[in-house]
Formats: sequence, C-alpha cells, structure tokens
Amino acid sequence: MNKKVIKYLRGVSHHINPVIMIADKGLTENILNDIDIALDRHELIKIKIRLDREQRSSITEDILQQCKAHKIHSIGQTLTIFRANPDDPQFDLTL
Repeated sequence: MNKKVIKYLRGVSHHINPVIMIADKGLTENILNDIDIALDRHELIKIKIRLDREQRSSITEDILQQCKAHKIHSIGQTLTIFRANPDDPQFDLTL
C-alpha cells in the first residue's frame, strides 16, 4: 500500500467506532474469527486493545500476520487495520 492510500483510509477511518475489543484474555480464536468477519464485511475496522504497550505491539503483529491485513494507524489503545475484499470492495483505492 502506498502513502496516498494509507492517508485516504486514515481520513475515512476517523469517524469509525471500534468494532472489536481485546482485554484481559488477550487474542483468542474467537476474537480472530470476529476480526476476519468484520474485515470481510467492512474492510476497514478499528480494534480497541486494552493492554499494556508491549502486549499491544505483539497482539498487533499477530493480528496483522494471521488476518493478512495492513496497519493503517495506531494511536494509544486503538488500532486501525484494512484488508481488501476482492468480491465486494467498499473503497476505491485507485488514487
């Protein structure tokens, strides 16, 4: 993804509320399934990770790797990720 696309998606994601929250139990199979479903449906989602900094960074890497998603933005406890849906694209990324 180039910088123009990331900048565009970051602007679009500004008004999106988090759809997934990760807390005490960490990253479980059910949460990964929910993230996959949300990415298939919305392509661009926010995830709230309520853990300390080291745990957030490792969970972020795990999510990106296992869901094959791109990190758009991360600030504090909120992570914004994107994965294109080839069957039903929500965004025109030909910038």
